[in-house]
Amino acid sequence: QSLVSSSKWLQHYGLKRNKLSLSQILSQIGFQHRKDYVTTLGKPVASRYAAGLFPQYKRVQDGSVYNLTAKKELILHFVDCLIGAIELYKQRMEWLTSESRQIFGVIQEQCVVIVLDFGTAAPTEFDLCRDALSMVLVEQVIQISRFNLIRAAQGLMKWKQKCAPVSEHTVKSAVAWLWKLDHMTAVSHTSSAEALLEAMGDEAVSS
Repeated sequence: QSLVSSSKWLQHYGLKRNKLSLSQILSQIGFQHRKDYVTTLGKPVASRYAAGLFPQYKRVQDGSVYNLTAKKELILHFVDCLIGAIELYKQRMEWLTSESRQIFGVIQEQCVVIVLDFGTAAPTEFDLCRDALSMVLVEQVIQISRFNLIRAAQGLMKWKQKCAPVSEHTVKSAVAWLWKLDHMTAVSHTSSAEALLEAMGDEAVSS
């Protein structure tokens, strides 16, 4: 998150595919209580024959009323389906909030530049940052097409002049470059912006 977008995942695994949205479920276990316009009265009138005959459910969203006709077995079937869908969402959330994704989110673009701005981080913080960056390179960047690293400093430091193709070798090279960086370099007030402009200067970069 190769990764699919959340919308594609939802469509493939989620409620839409299994027809488990509230309106879809209601249409399968009952029918909407309708109103019709009565000319002699000059107003819409709801049918009354269903009153007391069926359990009714009123949607908070639009006030529509559904007469529920499904047997217990069908209701229990939807309960099982919803529990299964909830479990899929839990698994998805656990995946989205694990490892490098917890810090960086999910990289979906195929050509990216990671701009490194360590500021005045203490040595321990500097190493923690490099640990996290190494993790995202090994776990996520390895799955895309091209990448580069640029460090924000008074003199910009680039791993490569242009984005390089992703391979096991280039990812290992980038991690090694990362761990060879000096802890402290001269930083200017504009170095972060300059690094971002430099990253955006590569037309192939999408993020």
